[in-house]
Amino acid sequence: MAHEHSHDGHDHAEVDEEHWAEYLAEFEKAGEICKKAKEKMLTVAKPGVKLIDLAEGIEAHILELGGKPAFPVNLSANNRAAHYTPAADDATVISEKDLLKIDFGVHLDGCIVDNSVTVDFSGENGKLVEAAKEALANALGMMKAGVNTADVGKVIEETVKKRGFKPIENLCGHSIMPWQLHAGVEVPNVGNHGGVPLEEGMVYAVEPFVSTGEGRVKDDPDFCEIYSLSEPKSVRLPASRKVLDLVIEEYQTLPFARRWLQEVPMLSMALSDLQRQGVLHGYNLLREAPGTLISQAETSVIIEEDGVKVLV
Repeated sequence: MAHEHSHDGHDHAEVDEEHWAEYLAEFEKAGEICKKAKEKMLTVAKPGVKLIDLAEGIEAHILELGGKPAFPVNLSANNRAAHYTPAADDATVISEKDLLKIDFGVHLDGCIVDNSVTVDFSGENGKLVEAAKEALANALGMMKAGVNTADVGKVIEETVKKRGFKPIENLCGHSIMPWQLHAGVEVPNVGNHGGVPLEEGMVYAVEPFVSTGEGRVKDDPDFCEIYSLSEPKSVRLPASRKVLDLVIEEYQTLPFARRWLQEVPMLSMALSDLQRQGVLHGYNLLREAPGTLISQAETSVIIEEDGVKVLV
């Protein structure tokens, strides 16, 4: 799931070195589940299918395979870049003209893999889809322990621009730690960025976004269906307490969908209250101007001494 570029530091979450080999084995197992879910998903995503059915179908399939969704399935079409997960009553169906980014993740005990594919239902946007895939392949081809993240961004940017498109500069990949989807290190999609060296044995999601527009996304203040726990604290309203307890128990720090909690009474009020108090973080839809098209390609990798191990 896309991470908005921020200007704060690159504090890497603490590594539990004693258990790290066990964690990496779990990351790899999550990757195997993710691959199977991806195969199934590509047979199901078709024009006429409701977005809510596709999202819930992928999430259910992940559970059937023995994993858990690491975050709500993102189904961002056309000028939408990220963070569109359908609401429970969303009636939108996939159109024959849609360029749909399907971004989902799997976790096992908090060990997360993150991936996405772009499906071009019209068949008219092959160059845009290929640009994201090629940028991802070129990035993975140069990544290894010690390579600077800024140099990865530079390769992505050069690949995309050579194809006549723009990388989205304020979205980036990210380091991943157990229970932390965005664990402090950014993998940028452009080169003008003071990077840090990639660390051997660490997990990163790499996700070039390629745009026919200006290459910057904006928040849509009117659309937010995804949240995550930001800072647990005691809250007064019973509805807010109920939501907070549920989130801590079920999702911990991982993103969740409003529709996953739809049985909870007074849910909208509780979510607003928890967001206002800084307990929850809301992920607004990120988009470019209408008429723009955006493609995305993403996988997760473990950094090795002389390359990467691709997990999905």
